Amino acid sequence: MRRFNPIVLGIVGDSAAGKTTLTNGIAQVLGEHRVAVICTDDYHKYNRVERAKRKITALHPDCNYLDIIEQHLELLKRGEPILKPNYNHSTGDFDPPAYVEPRQFIIVEGLLGYVTKAMRGCYDVKVFLAPPEDLRLMWKLKRDVAKRGHTQEGVLREMALRKPDSEAYIQPQRKWADMVVSFYPPPEHKNEMGAHLNVSLVLRPTLPHPDLSTVLAQDDEKGGLRLELDRDMGLPVDRLEIDGSISEDRAKQLVNLLLGYIPGEHRQLSKDHIGAITGTTGEEIRSYPLALTQLLVGLHLLKAASGHYD
Repeated sequence: MRRFNPIVLGIVGDSAAGKTTLTNGIAQVLGEHRVAVICTDDYHKYNRVERAKRKITALHPDCNYLDIIEQHLELLKRGEPILKPNYNHSTGDFDPPAYVEPRQFIIVEGLLGYVTKAMRGCYDVKVFLAPPEDLRLMWKLKRDVAKRGHTQEGVLREMALRKPDSEAYIQPQRKWADMVVSFYPPPEHKNEMGAHLNVSLVLRPTLPHPDLSTVLAQDDEKGGLRLELDRDMGLPVDRLEIDGSISEDRAKQLVNLLLGYIPGEHRQLSKDHIGAITGTTGEEIRSYPLALTQLLVGLHLLKAASGHYD
């Protein structure tokens, strides 16, 4: 069987930071048949009962088989299959392992994807998600109570227990990311947690980000886009701000600009569900900040696949 070297994307962030939402949208952009998704949270050493007995959280490196994550990422990067463990977040226990074959693109999401040098060496693009804690709390309560069967009191108690490990092990991984993605509610709608969230994108010079000046220079009384020089963790960065209230015309200008940067052999990507999230009544809602974030990350992967970063 002919082997190939997949393009690997890392998406790291705390629990309920939006990793799966971003992952699913990027997979749709690239074509789900071309994407394999790996979750590093499957590599926990202990189930939920054992963690409670040992008084250790899932965020602690000692609670995870980091050496096996390293080994599996290196195998996938070489185009070789793995037998991946499966952690069931609903039951808190382990399901049977799954045989995973590499595809053209591999998305690796989870809590501890950048904690070792060996892991970091396997990625072509690294993203870190950093929503404000109030928003992450709302997302976690909504997910864990509705989908995982937890009580609100249990979720709040677990978040308090995890906070020291989040600060010690999850948040410091931000420094390794090429892009830091922070969705946040606009000041006038502090309880917003869906389609009308703003997004702040820290763009580090570790990747050749596209030139957005032609769109940013155009007059638009409604605004919606801003690019400025900033510092993140003491280092110079570009910061792109996209408002949740951005007009459809303005958003489409940026979409079309980004599409123009995609290498010709990859321009068949799907745009139908970019930025789609599920509303409170189950309907599909479009978020332009999410769509533009997914497209920008997807662009970097496609350029890497075409050898434009060599």
